[in-house]
Amino acid sequence: MVGKKKPLVVITRKLPDQVETRMRELFDARLNVDDKPMSQPELVAAVKEADVLVPTISDRIDAALIEQAGPQMKLIANFGNGVDKIDVTAAAKKGITVTNTPNVLTEDTADMTMALMLAVPRRLAEGANVLRGDGKWAGWSPTWMLGRRIWGKRLGIVGMGRIGTAVARRAKAFGLSIHYHNRHRVLQKVEDELEATYWDSLDQMLARMDIISVNCPSTPATFHLLSARRLALLQPSSYIVNTARGDLIDEDALIKMLQDGKLAGAALDVFEHEPAVNPKLLKLAAKGKVVLLPHMGSATIEGRIDMGEKVIINIRTFFDGHRPPDRVLPLRD
Repeated sequence: MVGKKKPLVVITRKLPDQVETRMRELFDARLNVDDKPMSQPELVAAVKEADVLVPTISDRIDAALIEQAGPQMKLIANFGNGVDKIDVTAAAKKGITVTNTPNVLTEDTADMTMALMLAVPRRLAEGANVLRGDGKWAGWSPTWMLGRRIWGKRLGIVGMGRIGTAVARRAKAFGLSIHYHNRHRVLQKVEDELEATYWDSLDQMLARMDIISVNCPSTPATFHLLSARRLALLQPSSYIVNTARGDLIDEDALIKMLQDGKLAGAALDVFEHEPAVNPKLLKLAAKGKVVLLPHMGSATIEGRIDMGEKVIINIRTFFDGHRPPDRVLPLRD
């Protein structure tokens, strides 16, 4: 892009300093130094004048917003893997390319999934809260704060993509038996490596597992994939972990099952109406029924920098006249 006018790039949230500095060097980058989520009018103003919009998961880039984009806007370079809040079809009709940042958060999210898989059965949050309370602890007892062993249990992975497979590798090392449901069966060599059992019926798998890990993307087809009917198939002694997207689970149905003692526990890093968290979940967390985290699954310095570098590559490639490496195409009916 030497000698060319730098594209105006509007970034909706604060990014790591290293990423922002590089963007300022390469582009006419407008930063959000306060990290305050942009309002809808601010987003409208941005798309009217920007050449590139760099949104995050906290921004809804719907058809109505895209329709108001100026003719100069040609690229939405998403800072994130999921594009469920971007209307990719509307962008394509408007002649706007959409990119994302895949393959950089796999290990971080799998680490957090494994941590939550341990936290709930072993009651880690409850134990930490004992010491954070009044500071009084009577000492060790043979029958106090007993949890459940995960070694030897069956893990059912819903969505055996990159993250699901990374979770399976970790879980196998912890002695869990790996089961999975996916749109397509994984390669035989992967199944052999993980000693994984494939279930083409999600219902049948759910009814037989000790722990369920939700790792599939959010699409119209996966909305409430774990519906009230499917959640009812789970054993009362089972646990559910979700580090994917909140709307994959019918949250109200999950809460009711936890309240009624029909599930042993849950660990959630994502929520159906994020950033709002259902007050009933907070009450269950206080009782030790759930572990709740504020969407931290991919929150590592290394991961965020890698994401930023992918955004930069996508922008540079696009304005050099080439197809960006991480272009997202509209889903076909």
